[in-house]
Amino acid sequence: MPALSAIRGFKDILPGEASLWRLVEEKARDVVGRFDFVELRPPVIERTELFRRSIGQSTDIVEKEMYTLEDRGGDLITLRPEATAGMVRALIEHNLHEGGRATRLFCLGPMFRYERPQKGRLRQFHQLDVEIFSDPGPLADAEIIVLLYTFLSELGLPDLSIVMNSLGCPSCRPSFRESLVAFLSARRDRLCPDCQRRLAQNPLRILDCKSESCQEEVKGAPTFSAFWCCACQDHFQAVRSALGELGLPFRLDDKLVRGLDYYTRTTFEVRSGDLGAQSAVAGGGRYDGLCRELGGPDIPGIGFAAGLERLIILLSGQPPRPKGGPDYYVAILCPEALGPAFGLVQRLRLRGLSVAADWEPGGLKSRLKRADKAMAAKAVMIGPDELAAGQATVRDLSSKEQTRLPLDDPAAY
Repeated sequence: MPALSAIRGFKDILPGEASLWRLVEEKARDVVGRFDFVELRPPVIERTELFRRSIGQSTDIVEKEMYTLEDRGGDLITLRPEATAGMVRALIEHNLHEGGRATRLFCLGPMFRYERPQKGRLRQFHQLDVEIFSDPGPLADAEIIVLLYTFLSELGLPDLSIVMNSLGCPSCRPSFRESLVAFLSARRDRLCPDCQRRLAQNPLRILDCKSESCQEEVKGAPTFSAFWCCACQDHFQAVRSALGELGLPFRLDDKLVRGLDYYTRTTFEVRSGDLGAQSAVAGGGRYDGLCRELGGPDIPGIGFAAGLERLIILLSGQPPRPKGGPDYYVAILCPEALGPAFGLVQRLRLRGLSVAADWEPGGLKSRLKRADKAMAAKAVMIGPDELAAGQATVRDLSSKEQTRLPLDDPAAY
C-alpha cells in the first residue's frame, strides 16, 4: 500500500522551518501591540453567504476559488478565503464597535483558496490581518500603512516599496466606472476571455489583469484621479502628507486596484523586487460600506493582509525583539495638536516604544480615563499650551508626577 502524501497546495511546516515562522509571528505581535491593536480569533469556517455578500458574487474568489461544502444540516459553509469578512461579522455580532474608541483588531491564521499552487501562494496559506473600525479619517489610513511598513522593515525584508491609489467613493466612482466601461468596450475583442467577462461584472479588475494583451489595452484608460470628488481628493492628499511628513517612500499608481468588491478610497500594496512578477508582499485599503452591507451599522473600516508564506521566502533571518505593553498614551487636547501628535506617535513607535492614541481631540479628564483604560504607563498631553511651548506634558500614571519633554525629539522619551 503506497504511503499517503499531503494534498496538492497544502504544505507541512517542518520543525526546521517552524522556528522561522515563530519569529515572524512574534514580530507581528510585537509591532501590532506597539500600535495599540488587540487580537481577534474568528473561526476558519463561515457561512458561504458571508463571502458572497462581502467579497462579491462576480469575483474570481467566489466564482472559482472557495472551498465550499454542504454540511449535514443542509447549510452551505466555506473555509475562509480571507479574514476581513469574518472580522466584520464578529464586530457586528459581538458589538465590538461600542465603547467610544476606534476598534483596532488583528488576527493571524490560515486561509484557503483553490488556486494553482506557485511560489509563495498555496491553497492553504497564512495571513496577518490588521483592521481599524469606526475611524473615517485619513490619519487612520496613514497609520495602517506606517504599521505595515514598520513590520516588514523590522523583519529585514529587502527592496520594499509602497504603492498607493485612491478608488474614489460611491459618489464619484460610478462616473469613473462608466467611462472605463466605455473605453474598454471598444477594445473588448482584444481582451482575454476572463476580462471579457469582467467587463460586465467587475470592470475594475481588468486594470489589474496580468495578461500582456490586457495590459497593453488598458494603456490610456481613464484614471481614478480624474474623477475624484473634492472629499476624496482632500482625504488622499492628507494620507500622502502624513506619510511624507514621516519620510516614508511611496509612489502613486493609477492602475492599482484591489480584487474584492468592498474597497473604497485609499488602497495600497507593499512590494518586493525579490519576488519577481508576483511582487506584492501585502496589501489593503479602506472599505467604508462593508459593515453596512453585512447588516451592521454604517461603520468605516480600513486594513491590510500580509501573506506569511511570502514573508518567509523573503526573510533575511534578522531575529525580532519581543516587546511588552503600551508605554505611552498620547492625549490630543485640541484640533491643532492632531498633526504634531500623529508625527510624535509614529516616531516613538519607530524607536521601539509601544504607544496608544485616539485621532480625535478631547478634554483632559476624558483622555486620562482613556489612558487608564489602555493601561498605559504614562500619558503624553498635547494641548494649546504645549504647542505654544513646543513641549508635551508627560504624566506618570502611577506616581502622578509630571514633566515636560520636547515635541520634536522622540529620543527624549
